[in-house]
Amino acid sequence: MLVVLGDRYEALAAVISAMISRVPIAHIHGGETTTGVVDEAIRHAITKMSHLHFTSTDEYRRRVIQLGEDPGRVFNVGALGIENIRSCALLDRNMLEKEIDFRLGANSALVTFHPATLEPDAARDQFAQLLSALDRHNELRIIFTKANADMDGRGINQMIDNYVAVNSRRAVAFVSLGQLRYLSAMREVNLVLGNSSSGIIEAPSFGIPTVNIGERQKGRVRAASVVDCAPNAEAIAQAIKKCLAPAFAAMARRAVNPYAKEGTARAIAECLAEACPVPLKKDFYDLPPGQST
Repeated sequence: MLVVLGDRYEALAAVISAMISRVPIAHIHGGETTTGVVDEAIRHAITKMSHLHFTSTDEYRRRVIQLGEDPGRVFNVGALGIENIRSCALLDRNMLEKEIDFRLGANSALVTFHPATLEPDAARDQFAQLLSALDRHNELRIIFTKANADMDGRGINQMIDNYVAVNSRRAVAFVSLGQLRYLSAMREVNLVLGNSSSGIIEAPSFGIPTVNIGERQKGRVRAASVVDCAPNAEAIAQAIKKCLAPAFAAMARRAVNPYAKEGTARAIAECLAEACPVPLKKDFYDLPPGQST
């Protein structure tokens, strides 16, 4: 069996190969929607090629069934990223600052911004708006993690390098922090800023506010600690101000993460063990008349 997580194009290649080779596929994180990126179509394509499905919320489970998958093969198990938070021995503030050679100070932000691939030629302009908003909040100490391999990601990364060079006293950048340092940083900062799924899925489990910019993550289930805003400097600056307000920060610490569920990894492992061997043939599941999901 091939077990695959997510919706990236490199995962699609593996899934196509497995399907042609008659290897059954188990898909984690299906049923989600991100209408601002090509990952949306890739995710649903992987769903249709898969035989077992492990979704992160009930809403996503219903959507996978709506795509014609047998309910008996679709399991809501929560997000594995939350289990990573619970199982990792995260770095404390002092250790993290030594690891990254950067002081967080009184107010800090973890910034990750990827291209919205269904908005061609917009990435640089949108990121320039984000940087302009950060200039309005010069009280923030900033940790940038660089963009992924999507088209226009290199342009964003060059802008990050240029910004850090000018603002080296309050900003630092990393190609990748790695899981341990990234999650440790997320726990210690005052807010998460950008358009990464981690701001929606993981950040609420730390009680940290998220400013989610633009439409890259449009359609995902959100905690109350996530503030959506348009990709312009004024909207971003106002969203940052809202997240830094003591009342909102206090609410974020109490917010319920809709992706959190106990025993995610164990649930997946047990379902895989019980299901094997998985029949390769599957019928399209039609919803009963009058039932929307």
